[in-house]
Amino acid sequence: MFSAGTLNPLRSALMMLGACALIAATTILAKALGTGFLGEPLHPLQVSAGRFIFGFSGLLCASAFLRPKIHAPAIKLHFGRSFFGWAGVSLMFAAVVRIPISDATAISFLNPVFGMLLAIPLLGEKVGPIRWLAVFIAFIGALILLRPGTAAFDPAAFIALLAAFCMGVEVILIKKLTGREPPLQILLINNGIGAVIACAAASFVWSAPSFLQWGALISIGLVMISAQSLFIQSMRSGDASFALPFSYSTLIFAAIYDFWIFGAIPGWVSVLGAIVILSGALLLGWREIVRARKNAVK
Repeated sequence: MFSAGTLNPLRSALMMLGACALIAATTILAKALGTGFLGEPLHPLQVSAGRFIFGFSGLLCASAFLRPKIHAPAIKLHFGRSFFGWAGVSLMFAAVVRIPISDATAISFLNPVFGMLLAIPLLGEKVGPIRWLAVFIAFIGALILLRPGTAAFDPAAFIALLAAFCMGVEVILIKKLTGREPPLQILLINNGIGAVIACAAASFVWSAPSFLQWGALISIGLVMISAQSLFIQSMRSGDASFALPFSYSTLIFAAIYDFWIFGAIPGWVSVLGAIVILSGALLLGWREIVRARKNAVK
């Protein structure tokens, strides 16, 4: 499941595309549950509880065969990563009920930008002019999508922006964890803690799901874990500089699903904003790859 292999660019690309298709699928399922498409609308906290509970259950089943050894976990880091991961997912699920999935997904791509900004005080990283330019471009794209001061402005877009911030904090904590612990251990502990947090939060808004809704909740958890597994294998099968650009295909899959199921067609403002955000995120990703290669040479 998490074994390292020889570099295989085609395999890496296909696995990243598969991961993105699955991630977009969890978002469309969350929208279906939150808008009443499958019955009485469920609260976003209840939907995120399904993601973590059934995701953790799937990991436990996989662990029964893989038998991973849990060694010296950094509990404080795990709790922080799990909390912000749960908050990011819950806010994202809340956002897609109110705004187009393509807009929410595009805004979520600001998470590496927030991660970079947070790395300055938290990790002591220095930021050069190219990375600041990437931040500026990405935030211009966010302003285009948020449309502040216009009749098209929807406060729900700020929910997606807050989700991106939480995911950015999670990125920082993941960086700290991945250098200390193996991937399966991180996934197990984080999804376990996330399930506890999600259950506690959902207990205040719980309503009995229908048969179809139970199926969708189970699917969200299992599909997300599958996406995480494909993402890890993609990164192990190819260089990050090759694999990561494919991760932005999540936006394409999200737009296709939203049109196919809900008939949503992105307007030109949404397309422009998404392109600008992606440009900033890609520039930031390119700069990170260049910096990593320079450090490797040293």
